[in-house]
Amino acid sequence: MGQPHDLGQIIDAHPFFKGIDSTLRSLLVGCAANERFEPGDFLVREGRPADKFYLLRAGQVAVEVDVPGKAPIVLETIGEGEVLGWSWVIEPYVSTFDARAMTLVRAVSFDGACLRRKMAGDPALGYEVLRRFLPVIGHRLATARLQLLDLYGPGVAKAARAKRKNGQ
Repeated sequence: MGQPHDLGQIIDAHPFFKGIDSTLRSLLVGCAANERFEPGDFLVREGRPADKFYLLRAGQVAVEVDVPGKAPIVLETIGEGEVLGWSWVIEPYVSTFDARAMTLVRAVSFDGACLRRKMAGDPALGYEVLRRFLPVIGHRLATARLQLLDLYGPGVAKAARAKRKNGQ
């Protein structure tokens, strides 16, 4: 595990928390830890408690949906500079997708319960964290929807992408 000072520098350098106030950042550091995942390791499992989120520092992660009797459906591949995991912030705190390391992954994880307590005690932190997570949640849900449309209604997915591209 890295030293708190090192984690603070990592948090400051990550695009997700770019520009966050140093006082709020110091609150984040208290809930953070360095982690490493080998290819094939799961960072998140669908249906299991969502107790963390991750700032990806290096590597590639596949966000997947498990399909019984078939290979998992990859909804999106994310990597360095992105964030993984949002279910920790929404009750009942259960993961909605799987996330599997495709390559060696280095990340900073945040303990969800720790961060929720700090957010409840500091509304400015709560606002900053939620303000940054809402676009992530919207993007992941839109990506999942389009990928599922590709599988079950290719013509519908093409029309939906065209509509989004045209700003409708």
